Amino acid sequence: MSTPRPALPRRTLPGRTLPRRTFLGGALAATTLPTAARAQAAPPPTLWQEFTRTPFTHPQIPYIARAGRHGGGDHRPPRPRPPVTRLSPDPTADAAPAINRALEAAGRAGGGVVVLPPGTFRIDGLIRIAHSGVTLRGAGSARTTLYATRNLTELIGPYGSRYGGDKSSWSWAGGLIWLAPRARWDALTDAIRARAWPFEGWTGNRRDEWSTLTTVTAPAPRGSWTVTVADASRLRPGALVLLRLADDSRHTLLQHMSGDGPGPAAYTWDDKTKLTSYVPYEWPVRIARVERRARGQRVTLERPLPLDVRPEWDPRLTTHVPALTDSGAEGLTLEAVETPQSPHLLDKGYNGVTLQCAYDCWVDDVVVRHVDNGFGLVAASACTLRRTRVEGRGSHHPYFCREGSHDNLVEDFTIVRRTVPARPGTQLHGINVEGLSSHNVWSRGRMEMGTFDSHRGLPFANVRTEIVVENDGRHGGDASAGPLFGARFTHWNITVTNHRAGLVKIDGLAPYSATVGISEVREFDQIDVPDFTGDPHARLEAYGAPGSVRPRNLYEAQRARGR
Repeated sequence: MSTPRPALPRRTLPGRTLPRRTFLGGALAATTLPTAARAQAAPPPTLWQEFTRTPFTHPQIPYIARAGRHGGGDHRPPRPRPPVTRLSPDPTADAAPAINRALEAAGRAGGGVVVLPPGTFRIDGLIRIAHSGVTLRGAGSARTTLYATRNLTELIGPYGSRYGGDKSSWSWAGGLIWLAPRARWDALTDAIRARAWPFEGWTGNRRDEWSTLTTVTAPAPRGSWTVTVADASRLRPGALVLLRLADDSRHTLLQHMSGDGPGPAAYTWDDKTKLTSYVPYEWPVRIARVERRARGQRVTLERPLPLDVRPEWDPRLTTHVPALTDSGAEGLTLEAVETPQSPHLLDKGYNGVTLQCAYDCWVDDVVVRHVDNGFGLVAASACTLRRTRVEGRGSHHPYFCREGSHDNLVEDFTIVRRTVPARPGTQLHGINVEGLSSHNVWSRGRMEMGTFDSHRGLPFANVRTEIVVENDGRHGGDASAGPLFGARFTHWNITVTNHRAGLVKIDGLAPYSATVGISEVREFDQIDVPDFTGDPHARLEAYGAPGSVRPRNLYEAQRARGR
């Protein structure tokens, strides 16, 4: 049932030749990046020099040094903790019940590791990681395979869209390996079965499962690490809270996400009903320190503020649904039974791995094959996906990041050229981001198909860096979801093998953006126009020189500088 697969790609170093691939039309058999000597000879872009002087408040480049699990400082899974449960493969029997029982037992014990040895495990149901501190660990993606025979429509039921129409929400939600806290998962699936299509984020199906911990009493600028609050008595260091910002009648919060100024002020926001359903804006963050002073009570956060905090947005720190933390899946392949790809927006739910209402969780060395949608971040924050790979018959969203997902890191990722031609009526996106999601990073990737899919819904301050892409996908997004880009999108050191500009060269599209070190490209296929009028205040540097720009990787360079 499992087919041989190539090994996961090694990191590409300066002067090395990338793994040989055959791209559509024979445009590229191999790509050699510039040598280290050439890269070191090039002066740093002006943008980088500016950023080093104002790292938390630069107008075009976001601060993303703390993206990923535990502030970006811990990419490794925790050491195994008892209990460790080892299961044996039996390709003739459904292994899902035994795997789920073991995961549940580890969760009830306060955490643990469920080990899957080499072999193929047939699963006729989905795998749930519903407790914090739980790891599902295979023997490596080339050695342990979960073979999934059924889709989410069969296992849970049809999932319509809360925005109407005949769309299937399995086209952008859920996974056959699904990491989500138990109560949140139960509430979601109960609502789906009842056809009461839910919101999917941190405050419940109706966005009403929260209470105020304290109000923020003083303005604070984007990039600040501290806020002043009315009462810190319910706040503790290490606690996870939501910063909640509500928009006002003039939509000044949405304008601020877009960089402020006359362009966003002139934009028509009121009819963008899907976009406005995403606010209030909810940003999960841990508290680092609580100080009580004569002039006020101050809270230090583990990450700097992604936006200004202004009194007109009713800023407050609130509770949220219980989060899944320090859980992960690693060292395995999830292979779905090979079926034809469904028409666009009618996916049945042969989906890969999804993290939902998860914080400080991870996926490492995982391959998904023959899936409708690959790896999902849905209201997930501060998570790390490393050495992940999407391959097989082709997928709708190889990677999706939506519903207010923030501060995630996806690195060393690969999207492999589809093994069968695309069916008529299907759609391919790529590395998707939408729904007010911010400060997410895609780093060191190889995309043999797809695009940089900003899917409307005003994502802002996201970074794609050190990626090679055959730019042949198309972005999506309803008109009611508003702009493609908010402020501070950055594309840094991007090799475009087919020289298509769409959604990679963004200096004419994205406000207050930075496009640095990309290939020379031209417009063809899907061509977009700016959402905002006037000067976008975007920057373009080192155009036509991917690989020669230094620092080569914007995320790693920010990490090296420290706070």
